[in-house]
Amino acid sequence: LLLNRVMLKRSTLRVFSLRSMSVRGSAKDEVLCDSSSFTSGGAAITLNNPKKLNALNQAMVEDVYYYLHHILKEGQATNVVVRNDPSCSAFCAGGDVAAIVQSARSGGSLHKTFFRYEYCLNYLTSVYPLPYVALLNGVTMGGGVGLSVHGRFRVATENTLFAMPETAIGLFPDVGGGYFLPRLQGNLGMFLALTGHRLRAYDLVHAGIATHYVTSDLLHSLEKDLRGISGTFDRAKKVQTVLDNYQQKSFKKPPEFSLDPQLDTINKTFDGETVEHIFSNLKSEGSEWSQKQLKKMSGFSPRSLKITHRQLKVGSMLDLAGCLNVEYRLSQRCCEDNDFIEGVRALLIDKDNAPKWKPSRLEDVDDKIIDHFFSPLPDDEELDVEFEKLDHVLSRN
Repeated sequence: LLLNRVMLKRSTLRVFSLRSMSVRGSAKDEVLCDSSSFTSGGAAITLNNPKKLNALNQAMVEDVYYYLHHILKEGQATNVVVRNDPSCSAFCAGGDVAAIVQSARSGGSLHKTFFRYEYCLNYLTSVYPLPYVALLNGVTMGGGVGLSVHGRFRVATENTLFAMPETAIGLFPDVGGGYFLPRLQGNLGMFLALTGHRLRAYDLVHAGIATHYVTSDLLHSLEKDLRGISGTFDRAKKVQTVLDNYQQKSFKKPPEFSLDPQLDTINKTFDGETVEHIFSNLKSEGSEWSQKQLKKMSGFSPRSLKITHRQLKVGSMLDLAGCLNVEYRLSQRCCEDNDFIEGVRALLIDKDNAPKWKPSRLEDVDDKIIDHFFSPLPDDEELDVEFEKLDHVLSRN
């Protein structure tokens, strides 16, 4: 079913035995997969780019995509765990946007292929037939959210730090943010998308982003028990039971949601038909908390705020595939635009923290420009994640 849904042609798939391999990864071993871990029981894929906090580059995206398909091809695994090495403080801190911006500035192709491949991987995790378990033991932002949030199980720890901070760099919360964010409780998703607010630890369970919470000292034992799951029936139920048991071991009483005191205010103030309406709501509400949000967003790209607001409104009416297809259009328009290039320069490259947005004021962002960002690309550049074929990735040696 999965292979049909992603239009994987069996005739193009070069079959080989992963059992004959100890580890196979990119040239720099930035993604590892121990074949012995999935000849039976659970499989494990490890992100291994600690110097960049596991920020995804295209080779890493291709490797994870490749491994997920070949784990299925082997036919022995009962579940798949995606994890970071315990020595790294991040599950995945996002994508390598500096390289993407360099491609866009120089007329390269990376900014076209990276987002295309990444969104195909995001979609694959959502339809993966084996129980998919993401262990979010560290920083989880942007691309790391896309690699986890659409899967069946997402496990937070005390080390988890979540955010979708894209509006600060002139981008938008992609990787399916248009799908999962508007489906969070009330207007929490709009708040997280526009402000880039950070959530930690059990907050992710309260928000609906994580399904479970397990303390990091129990992860080794948890992974061992997941690898021990056997049989072809009730796999998801077995994984659920294991995760439930470890969550119960992790605390006696769940901690309160750190945003509980602000939830009513969030639901009222971020319920706006436009970004200007939300700004007006926050000004009228007048609390110290509301003024803090206003000040923060006032430093972000006005264009990104408007794109993001519409993205969530549109995404609330689409399925995940539809959202990813729209987001690919947005990603390509952003790579043609000043604000994304300028935001990455100011915050991540030169680090002067003084981006020059164009336009610099929210009221100067013409809705016709936003319409352009959402408009279709040329037919041969559009993405349809349900039918996209990455056969060259799957057939490599």
